Amino acid sequence: MLEIIFSASPVVSMVLVVLVFASVASWAVIAFKLRELRAAERHTRAFLKSYQESPVENVYADVRRYSASPLAEVFRAGFLEFARLERLQGGAGRIRGEQVESAIKRLAWVQTDQSQALESGLSFLATVGSSAPFVGLFGTVVGIMNSFRDIGATGSASFAIVAPGIAEALFATAVGLFAAIPAVIAYNYTNARLARLVEQLATFCDEYYDLLRRGVDDPSA
Repeated sequence: MLEIIFSASPVVSMVLVVLVFASVASWAVIAFKLRELRAAERHTRAFLKSYQESPVENVYADVRRYSASPLAEVFRAGFLEFARLERLQGGAGRIRGEQVESAIKRLAWVQTDQSQALESGLSFLATVGSSAPFVGLFGTVVGIMNSFRDIGATGSASFAIVAPGIAEALFATAVGLFAAIPAVIAYNYTNARLARLVEQLATFCDEYYDLLRRGVDDPSA
């Protein structure tokens, strides 16, 4: 295998370098996303338990403990926003309905940011999974072309002439698949877990926004 790598043509060598870099980078992204997902799911479960069982003030006092949860970040942003509105009203607690709707629109942006943060890195895995086989195929084509060139230059189609080019061609295909298969599996697995977390976020936000609306003294003001 090392002999194939060191004897490969410059173009095939460049293809192999690109594929190895893509493979290493995709494994780094996979490790990061799995760690991020585990923390987000663990913090989300703990936050939801606290949110459902404790008063809002107590939940906010401990919300930094759940910093990896997107739900906790939306809750924290909403609590701070309504605390700001109450201060603007002189602490009387009378927040107008239009102010609530404006605050909820701003929280919707926080929700979107959290969703996008969860999905970061997935596009890279999808790109590696879809393009690495074609990059490997390009190296395969170049390797076969090199074999035909050597046949033409020597005038012989013996196994010793053909084998090196075929070997580097197949090796490029193998490296392309080696880079693509883990990326595709990780993308599908991670995307399924992210979909559940994003669905939890959307459900929580709907309930949270209704709670904020019910907290207005005079919704029709």
